[in-house]
Amino acid sequence: MPNKMQVFNKIHNLRERYYKSSKNKQSLLKIIMEAEIPEHVYNSNAIENSTLTLQEIEKIILQIDLDRYVSEREIFEAKNLVRVMEYIDAKAKEKELDLDVMLFFHKILLSNINSDIAGRFRRGDEFVRVGAHIGAVPKDIKNFLENLIIEYKANNQEHIIKRISKLHLGFESIHPFIDGNGRIGRVINNFLLIREGYVPINIKYINRAEYYDAFQEFDQNKKTGIMEKIIGRALTSSYYKRLAYLEDKKIITLNDYAKKSKESHQNLLNKAKRQTIPAFREKGVWKIGSK
Repeated sequence: MPNKMQVFNKIHNLRERYYKSSKNKQSLLKIIMEAEIPEHVYNSNAIENSTLTLQEIEKIILQIDLDRYVSEREIFEAKNLVRVMEYIDAKAKEKELDLDVMLFFHKILLSNINSDIAGRFRRGDEFVRVGAHIGAVPKDIKNFLENLIIEYKANNQEHIIKRISKLHLGFESIHPFIDGNGRIGRVINNFLLIREGYVPINIKYINRAEYYDAFQEFDQNKKTGIMEKIIGRALTSSYYKRLAYLEDKKIITLNDYAKKSKESHQNLLNKAKRQTIPAFREKGVWKIGSK
């Protein structure tokens, strides 16, 4: 398993390759981003117990009727998260993260779902609980969030993975909204990554158990190690995917790559999960760029 510094160095090298290979390829990058949105929406909403499949989300985006009854709430959850993600891709570099930006994201996310709580923090006696964890006292929310943002900006000498991990865990610990905290927290991750010249990440529903472990670790002893591993792997995977397209490689499934390289598929799968080979998941299938 790569150690922390090896991961940081790998991200640095992948980022340099990405900048070199992405020159004059903005149209391709836009297509990649647009193609990723359904997966981002599927994973983020599934972590919050949405029943929508990836295929159903793709249909909702394309305004195609679904083959089963789905609540209006779930449909708006998908549509609204698409709107937020499109916004941050277009505007992240124009705005600093502050409380107004968080509230704006939340207002879009809960539009047509619950206007009473959309675009505002918890107040009065509005307490929330996630498992055994109780979110911050409502009167302290703004102060806690402001301190979280100040700490993020002040520690700009730390690696982006560590800074994002601290902020994400801190934000979710505060749980500033009555609803939508997880999705807004993951949106903020990508808003900050894009602002600082990195690529967006997709925290997968399939890895939710480890994701929950990261919050438990932080809640118990304020450590960020598990979340750093999750975000480090997600960022590495995002670069691997983009580089496979930008460097004009032939993209094949990991299964086909195993046959071609005469290496065990299970062995390659283990390496892919650890991100020690340039593999990435696309619509739930492990793929890799081949020469």
